[in-house]
Amino acid sequence: MFTRVALFLATNLAVLALASVVMSLLGVNSNQMGGLLVFAAIFGFGGSLISLLTSKWMAKRATGAVVIEQPRNDAERWLVSTVQRQAQAAGIGMPEVAIYDAPEINAFATGANRNNALVAVSTGLLRSMTQDEAEAVLGHEVAHVANGDMVTMALLQGVLNTFVIVLARVVGGIVDSFLSGNREGGGRGFAYYIIVMALEVVFGLFATMIAMWFSRRREFRADQGGATYAGRQKMIAALERLNQQQRPSTLPAQVEAFGIAGGIGQGMKKLFLSHPPLEERIAALRAQQGTFA
Repeated sequence: MFTRVALFLATNLAVLALASVVMSLLGVNSNQMGGLLVFAAIFGFGGSLISLLTSKWMAKRATGAVVIEQPRNDAERWLVSTVQRQAQAAGIGMPEVAIYDAPEINAFATGANRNNALVAVSTGLLRSMTQDEAEAVLGHEVAHVANGDMVTMALLQGVLNTFVIVLARVVGGIVDSFLSGNREGGGRGFAYYIIVMALEVVFGLFATMIAMWFSRRREFRADQGGATYAGRQKMIAALERLNQQQRPSTLPAQVEAFGIAGGIGQGMKKLFLSHPPLEERIAALRAQQGTFA
């Protein structure tokens, strides 16, 4: 936990330092700079940190996931014992194991701490997958936890949020000054705030593309983890099953990036997807034949 807090603080300071350099190059005076950087850091990282700390609670409420406190049948006993075995292999604390009601094959992992996470599977997965395939999916989710993906995504989102806030206001001030003919510094009239809001939307779209690009890269690593904990052929079979029964995810936005399956899209929409196409994920695992058992 100490390492994660240190990483958070170091990343935050690095972002503020870089933003300070950028604003100096753009001619923002030091008095404006200090207040803007503090504002950007609080709102940029604050929202991401709160989302991370409340992720398990929010995921349970959003999906209706029911944690298995005491297994009631063989399927629940198998789920708990499989996650326990994989968590031990990954060197993490035992996650909570839950089931949520959804028609599609899916699962997700979340939590602010790799030793206090949540792994949940859909009822659709339990109905449609073999035990070997389900084991691979659980391995994929345990890998997300072991890799610290929830914390990494929160840090990345905080960095991007901070840059969006800073750049929208700096560029907005420059544009407003140019349009108003004020060369001594940007005015702060109604037009300025309209410009800033428009720039936040535009920069926010680019920030989302960057976050989703990273999320797609992270999925390949989680697939490798699933192959390690369950077996390469099982992981390939699980992804092939998903590909055969592919349908839009019903997971809420706050946990969709940590599911086994994401959204479906073509063209520009693919830039905003949290998961790469299943065909690419299957091909990546097949290309590594012999690496995993």
